Amino acid sequence: MSPPLHLERVGTGEGLVMLHGYSMTGRSLLPLAGAFAADYEVLVPDLPGHGASSAAVTRPGYDFDACIDDVLATVESTGHERCHWFGYSMGARIALACALRRPDRVASLMLLAGRAGIADKAERKLRRAADNAVAARIERDGLEAFVDDWMALPIFETQWRLGPRFIDAVRRERLSNSAEGLAGALRAMGPAAQPPLFDALGALDAPVLCMAGALDVSFVDAARDLAARLPRGEFAAIPDAGHAAHTEQAAAVIAAMSEILRRAGGPADT
Repeated sequence: MSPPLHLERVGTGEGLVMLHGYSMTGRSLLPLAGAFAADYEVLVPDLPGHGASSAAVTRPGYDFDACIDDVLATVESTGHERCHWFGYSMGARIALACALRRPDRVASLMLLAGRAGIADKAERKLRRAADNAVAARIERDGLEAFVDDWMALPIFETQWRLGPRFIDAVRRERLSNSAEGLAGALRAMGPAAQPPLFDALGALDAPVLCMAGALDVSFVDAARDLAARLPRGEFAAIPDAGHAAHTEQAAAVIAAMSEILRRAGGPADT
């Protein structure tokens, strides 16, 4: 039976799942996957609403729990009983939710620019209204207008120093999605659509590395707080990096990931 989500598999060894950020696709993580492919089989899905998994969010009633179901089923279809997990931004939220749903499947967890949700009900309601408005704007104005607005957000400002060739590649990656898919993903999987996970964090016994680019101030605070709530949580600020630290300072992120993977047991033959 085919997995629910499109999946790229790179390398051999223990399973290492990598989940991308909103409006990107699994392809955006292939350079990072390549750094670990000698020791791990890296599993890189297109998340629901993105890339070749765009249609997933069009199912009636699709929500955050359905997304977690699809990601776990896709990973389980590979035959790996227990994996290491990495997630960036939206992918970090999803990776954390997967780990809390199936802690027996998690050898280690590495979160970059991730959060455990929005605890305050009023704030969550306001964010849901804002996300729904963005989703409607994507459908009304089209993908290109949305991508240009999204890339101009202050959270991505530090990426522009990587030069026009890099920015053009990121823009083309985002434009490879569909307006329908991204609108549906925002409604089903946005920060306000995610149930707050704070109360469940104490039950996760795997080692968890909570990373944020040092220039990404609000996510530095969130990552530090998240690490403090986890039994085996660790915090790392990636120097001279913003939100997408894995592209801005790839070597530092790879080094931090490699260290926690080593301490979580290291690569082993399968």
